[in-house]
Amino acid sequence: MSNQDSSLSKEQQNLLKAFKKQITHPHSSKIEAQTVEKKPQVAEIKEDDDADLFKKALQGVKQLDNSNIAKLEKSRIAKPDAKVLAKRAAAEGPRETDDAELSDTQAMLNPVASQATLSYRIATLQHKVFEDLKAGNLRWFEAVDLHGCTVEEARIAVLQIIQMAKDENQNVIKIVHGKGPEAILKTYVNGWLRQHRDVLAFVSAPENQGGTGAVLVLLKRAEKNPKFKQ
Repeated sequence: MSNQDSSLSKEQQNLLKAFKKQITHPHSSKIEAQTVEKKPQVAEIKEDDDADLFKKALQGVKQLDNSNIAKLEKSRIAKPDAKVLAKRAAAEGPRETDDAELSDTQAMLNPVASQATLSYRIATLQHKVFEDLKAGNLRWFEAVDLHGCTVEEARIAVLQIIQMAKDENQNVIKIVHGKGPEAILKTYVNGWLRQHRDVLAFVSAPENQGGTGAVLVLLKRAEKNPKFKQ
């Protein structure tokens, strides 16, 4: 290093060295700059290739028309309200159900306990069918809840639900009579169903279907119903 160089500050000496290096290798800085510039170009080319491949893959693909897709919703079937059935019967006037007179005498003479299990069947009913009814294996068509009804409203509702099942050629219904301390409606339902000409059997429901607070009722099928002629 010359005397002139030693008189320079350290920073000035570093700048001088860099200048001398640039003079000695004039293309080195350009090569480094080109190398730096090429890296993003490679990435850009790769992105362009991916985009082209994606566009080619989508060729011929059409967007689905979702205007005619139906929305699936769970249907909710509400139990017939006993009071509504009673009011409907009063408004419509006498019907075929009025011919099935249900006396209260049997109920008054044979009260049942709140937790008692109800059970009835005609003598000719097959044992297996009755056991299936007891086990809750027979699918019931409709149910009516008598909670909050007067005795007369409950009587009309029972007649109405039986007629509804006959109209639809169904033979199993569910009647929710409740228990209560005195089991009044339960006692009346027990008496009424034993009198009805279309009732083949009834039994207190399994625990998971209402237990001793409800009965499953097996009815005669309305084979002569013109609605179901084959």
